[in-house]
Amino acid sequence: MRDTVAQAAATVLLTADPLAKVAAARKAARDWRLGRLGFSFDVAMPDEPARPAAPELLPPNRMPRRGKGSEHGRIALIHALAHIEFVAIDLAFDLVGRFGGQFPRAFTDDWMKVGADEAMHFALLDRRLKQLGSHYGAMPAHDGLWEAARATAHDPAARLAVVPMVLEARGLDVTPTTIERFKAVGDYATAAILGRIFRDEIVHVAAGTRWFESLCAERRIDSRAEWRALLDRYFRGTVKPPFNDSARETAGLTRDYYESLAVSGPISL
Repeated sequence: MRDTVAQAAATVLLTADPLAKVAAARKAARDWRLGRLGFSFDVAMPDEPARPAAPELLPPNRMPRRGKGSEHGRIALIHALAHIEFVAIDLAFDLVGRFGGQFPRAFTDDWMKVGADEAMHFALLDRRLKQLGSHYGAMPAHDGLWEAARATAHDPAARLAVVPMVLEARGLDVTPTTIERFKAVGDYATAAILGRIFRDEIVHVAAGTRWFESLCAERRIDSRAEWRALLDRYFRGTVKPPFNDSARETAGLTRDYYESLAVSGPISL
């Protein structure tokens, strides 16, 4: 009897070792693409994904400051980005396994592909860390990234509103500047990796926005008003400018979603 989508997603979430998680993510996406997984949601997703012994996970207010401009600071930034991508693997497969049964098969198509992308992003950044004499787990990491999953585990609309349409969309705003910072110090290898991630994240935000709007249409509610209401309820940070309006527009996340919410202050990312 063949495995199911839910079983494959749960396997990814319950795999702690980073390289093994990457392998599990790639296998799940490949098996789905090749028709080897049943479209069945017969396994519950874990409340928390398995995590390796390192990196040490700290609350955001206990994270050490990164020294800007120094080689150590650049490595610390790459490490932070690698951790974001590592958690993003679990966010994608949890979305499939937890909510896929409430959507057409195309939803699983999209988020299996997103999960494979996030695994590839992590693998690229992890390899870059090793090239620079470090590795994933060598520094502490932010423990706030899974909070969005905990808060929205009961509602796919809330999950889509917060994760792709806020947290991933924030990456569209800040990544171009980060790329220029690496180029400015001659680190074109890291800049190229971030350029690939940036292009993929536009596709991810587009998928999140498209499925959110589909769900709102099914529920016969206004998507913009619902998005703002869900953020008020489930997002603890702030939606902070400046925005990359061009990239957001390409992803379908138009200004009428977020312009009125823009306030000064840090975002939880």
